Amino acid sequence: MTENPAQKDPAEWTTGDEPMTAAQESYLSTLAREAGEDVPAGLTKAQASELIDKLQGRSDRLTGS
Repeated sequence: MTENPAQKDPAEWTTGDEPMTAAQESYLSTLAREAGEDVPAGLTKAQASELIDKLQGRSDRLTGS
C-alpha cells in the first residue's frame, strides 16, 4: 500500500490526544471482530487511527484473501 505523502502521522495530529470518535470506535469494533481481537478502552484519535491501519492490513475483506 502506498502512503499519501500529504497525510500526517497520527502522532503529529493536534487533536490526536482527544478521545477516538464514534466513527473510529464503530469501525474498530468491526475490524477487531473480524480479526478476533479486542479494542482497548480509552484510545485516543491517534491510537485508534494506528490500530485501524494495523487491523485493515489483516482484514480478509479488505485484503481480498
